[in-house]
Amino acid sequence: MLKILGRATSSNVQKVVWLCDELNIPYDRTDIGGPFGGNDKPEYLSLNPNGIVPTIDDDGFILWESNAIIRYLAEKHGKGTDFWPEDLQARASESRWMDWALSILAARHVPVFVGLIRTAEADRDYDKIAAARDLWSKANKVLETWLADHEFLSGDTFGLGDIPASPFTYRWFNIDIEREDFPHMKRWHEAICARPTFKKHIIDVGLS
Repeated sequence: MLKILGRATSSNVQKVVWLCDELNIPYDRTDIGGPFGGNDKPEYLSLNPNGIVPTIDDDGFILWESNAIIRYLAEKHGKGTDFWPEDLQARASESRWMDWALSILAARHVPVFVGLIRTAEADRDYDKIAAARDLWSKANKVLETWLADHEFLSGDTFGLGDIPASPFTYRWFNIDIEREDFPHMKRWHEAICARPTFKKHIIDVGLS
């Protein structure tokens, strides 16, 4: 059985278990990182020298980096589906949004999320949080523009390209911050929230 190492509150772990449930992939998840620790232990570092989560063990095949993991699982278990379409350009478009979510969206949301959710009020740097919120909003305008002409980031149907950005968008709509009106992004987000697998692994876990 596939083994997933990483805590449920990690957005990068969430996208792996979310995809597993979408594709009905059996797995066993172990809490690693955050309050559970263990990611700095030699046993874990021998699997993932970065000391971050997630890491998977698929019958002895060890893989880390969340986007690499979900691409691997989608190709292994989802060929011919919306999670791994046969069309090369469709896959490339999905891959584009996956990498954009990590390179742009994740970095811009972190100071806001960590600053307001994982930092004691007395220790918060509100100027830094406000500046990051503005950058996050600019990134969301990119989503808004695309979603004005597409039902999903993956295109006409929900697919792999939608998974990495969605936990960050959930945080955008649920953290106590100023929010501009992004109607297309909101419509997309509501469609994502309606998926039972997203509810299970992101909504029910909450902000922590």
